[in-house]
Amino acid sequence: MIQHTNKILVPTDFSEQSNIALEQSYNIAREYNAEITLLYVIEDSGMLAKLFSSEQHEDHRKNIQYQLDLLAAAVEKKSKITVNTLIAKGTIYEKIAEVADLIDATMIIMGTNGGEGIKKRFIGSNALRVARESKIPVITIRGKHHRNGCKNIVLPLDLTKQTREKVGKAIELSRLFNGATVRVVSILFTTDEFLVNRLTRQLGQVKAFLEKEGVECTAEIIKSIKSNETLAQNILEYATQVDGDLIMIMTQQEVDFTKYFIGSAAQEIIHHSTIPVMSITPIERKDTTLFSNPY
Repeated sequence: MIQHTNKILVPTDFSEQSNIALEQSYNIAREYNAEITLLYVIEDSGMLAKLFSSEQHEDHRKNIQYQLDLLAAAVEKKSKITVNTLIAKGTIYEKIAEVADLIDATMIIMGTNGGEGIKKRFIGSNALRVARESKIPVITIRGKHHRNGCKNIVLPLDLTKQTREKVGKAIELSRLFNGATVRVVSILFTTDEFLVNRLTRQLGQVKAFLEKEGVECTAEIIKSIKSNETLAQNILEYATQVDGDLIMIMTQQEVDFTKYFIGSAAQEIIHHSTIPVMSITPIERKDTTLFSNPY
C-alpha cells in the first residue's frame, strides 16, 4: 500500500513577508507530517518580459532555480523537513492554484502585505485571489511576529449552512496542535428577535458539538456597539483580545441573511489581520440543514 505524503505549497518571491510565511509553515508541516514545496512563478506578461531574449529568459530561470535550491537547503537544515522546489510561468494566482492541484497539496501558505501600494504586488492582490479561488485551505500571513504552534483558533460563525466545514476543520486543527482552544464568535448587528434567537441556538449547537468531540472551546455573541465598525473590524478586535493564533473564514457563501464572508469582509480580514488567516472555500451541498449529521 502506497502511503500518501501530505504536501504544503509555499509560494515565494524571496521577499521578507514570503520568508515569514515559509517559517510559519514549519510547524504546520510537522503536525501534518508534510513535505514543503517552494514555488516561484515567473510572470509572462508585461513589456519587459517581451523584450528579453530566450537566452536572457533561460538565465533568469537558472538564477531563480539557484536561489530556490539555496533556500530549500537552508530550510531542510533548519527544520528537518523535506523541501521540494518548482518554477512555473504564467499568471501568478492561476499557477499557484494549478500547482496545488498538480501536487495534490493539503494547503497553501503564503505571505501578504495587505495589498498596500499602487502596484499589485505578488504578496498583495495575488494572495487574495488565491484565497478566494483555491479548492484547498489557504493560510495568508501578514504580520511580522508569530509564536510557534497554535493555542487559540478564532472561529467566526454566521447563519449559513457552510458553517459545518469550518467547525470540522477547527476540530482537526485543534487536535493537531495538542488541544488548541476554539474561540467561537458571532457578531450581532441586528435587534431582530428571530435572528438573535437563531444565532444563539446555533452557537449553543456548535459549542455542544465541539465539547462532545473533546475540543476545549468558548462561544460568544458580540453586539457591535460602534456603528461605524465593520464585521471584519469586530472580528479582528475579538481575535486580538483572545490572543488568537489563527482566524478561520469562508471565502464564498450564498446570500442568506447577510453577506458575511463574501467579497469585502473576507478581503478586509485578509488584508488587515496581523494574525494568520485560514480561508476555506465551501463545498457545494444539496442539503440545507445546518446540524443534521453534518460531520
